[in-house]
Amino acid sequence: MRSECEMLDLILGYARSDERVRAVILDGSRLDPDSPRDPFQDYDIIYVVTNLASFKQTPNWIDVFGERMILQLPDDMCPPEKRDGYAYLMQFADGNRIDLTILAASCLGRIPRDSIRQVLLDKDGIVDNNVISDMSAYLPHPPEEKEFHDCCNEFWWVSPYAAKGLWRRQLPYAKAMLDEYVRGELLKMLTWYIGMETGYTRSVGKHGKYLQRLLPQEMWSLYLNTYAGANEEDNWRALFAACELFRMAALAVAERYHLPYPHDDDRRMYAHLQHIHTLPRDAQQIY
Repeated sequence: MRSECEMLDLILGYARSDERVRAVILDGSRLDPDSPRDPFQDYDIIYVVTNLASFKQTPNWIDVFGERMILQLPDDMCPPEKRDGYAYLMQFADGNRIDLTILAASCLGRIPRDSIRQVLLDKDGIVDNNVISDMSAYLPHPPEEKEFHDCCNEFWWVSPYAAKGLWRRQLPYAKAMLDEYVRGELLKMLTWYIGMETGYTRSVGKHGKYLQRLLPQEMWSLYLNTYAGANEEDNWRALFAACELFRMAALAVAERYHLPYPHDDDRRMYAHLQHIHTLPRDAQQIY
């Protein structure tokens, strides 16, 4: 596997040799101090260029980066439209990966300020400070009362969907409700909880990938219990664990920010879930 030094030399070497490439910007997890370094980290690169169309007309120019396992061209997978950039996502045979975006120099100022970036090469001094942003967009913020209310309401509203699917023995539906909708609101609440515990200086990462190192051990252990395989009872256990953890985090957030927690909704809906759990399979009525 080529080293980071070799990969960056290759990326910069091509940019220096091609007059169309005027600047090179490194983006993504390699600049994130919270992201652990490992061999799976890819290279998120932006080439700022003068002639975008010429790169698309001769796609084999990317062969210079090495032998590929697979290539994806995401912009060709979307409906045709006028684009200011074009991406090559390249997985190489040696394990390295480059996510390379070719960006028209005229559109440089339109790059959103949503991550840390580092200028690796700037032939003309065209990359201004507005392009080099920070991680603030990824950091949590204290919840507004409506945000908190909506999160609680959605969590207790969608939980019976998972329960209904389990009672019906419709596992794909139940898993979708549990893992997408219930977990989505749980992650939102845990993000606020971690934010208040860390002064809103730490990101939980994409899909909560840093939760293990940011949650207290008790809460992390409970979070692990929200996962289940195909066994029906395991999924009931996961659903009830999600409810317990959501309640634990939400009550802490509510107390810190003096927000009203919907105790009555919690009590009624949790009892409803328990009722569905024990409802006979041949029941003709819920109550």
